[in-house]
Amino acid sequence: MTKSAQPSRVARVGLVQMSTGPDKAENIDKAQRFIEQAAKQGAQIVCLQELFASPYFCQTEDAKMFDLAEPVSGETTSAMAEAAKRHSITLIAPIFERRAPGVYHNSLVVLGPSGQRLGHYRKMHIPDDPNYYEKFYFAPGDLGFMAVSTPHANVGPLICWDQWYPEAARLTAMRGAEILFYPTAIGWLPEEKAEFGAQQLDAWKTIQRSHAIANGVFVVAVNRVGHEASPNGGIQFWGHSFVCDPFGVVLAEAGEEEQVLVVELALGKAEATRRNWPFFRDRRIDAYSGIGHRYLDGNE
Repeated sequence: MTKSAQPSRVARVGLVQMSTGPDKAENIDKAQRFIEQAAKQGAQIVCLQELFASPYFCQTEDAKMFDLAEPVSGETTSAMAEAAKRHSITLIAPIFERRAPGVYHNSLVVLGPSGQRLGHYRKMHIPDDPNYYEKFYFAPGDLGFMAVSTPHANVGPLICWDQWYPEAARLTAMRGAEILFYPTAIGWLPEEKAEFGAQQLDAWKTIQRSHAIANGVFVVAVNRVGHEASPNGGIQFWGHSFVCDPFGVVLAEAGEEEQVLVVELALGKAEATRRNWPFFRDRRIDAYSGIGHRYLDGNE
């Protein structure tokens, strides 16, 4: 591997892995304390987990949960904008967005060091699995995939279920993202952990590391922790938030408890990697028309 000829650029990313309780204000306060901790450790870009301001309410279908939603400029965004400004950082803050009566999104905002909104992303892929009944709550995102320019790097915001789709990572990287951020809420169903737990966790890490390798980017995945009960047995969120480089090498990984990670990324490594693994150069864009179909039947 040859060295990059690009000037050395560094971004220090902070990952806030936390548990959540039923009180929204307390969750926001906890997030603010962890943000401060990350900033004191030198983080320049801090990412919170998916739907950090509340428990993961999608375990059941309950219309009362829509009361948790708020406009994109609501109290959660305002509190996070103040935190970004106070610590002069870029902050990736997920929200439960109330767009209009009956129209809700699983979203995030990218806030700059002055508290200004740099980006707004709506989760594109919406799951519907046992204890993950998100289609009841969220309309699919309609803002597309994006790269958001920040003072330290071009960031590509994606959310949880998006992390299983190579198309999402590719299109975000193609827009110029240097770091893919995946705020996440994923864990084990307690009755499945003994049999499938290790494979599920390994698959989750493997698919995201593959996005880093295939696209020559850094990947940051930020998960929650703790058991959150429901009538269906609940979810044990597995944590293991991690950062990997464009080779897929894991630079840092959290455990299964609350934790703040701060990791320095040498952004020039992406340039060096792409020069030697030129996957973007060699893509056969003339042969990929089928990717726009749901499934290829016959000669489509």
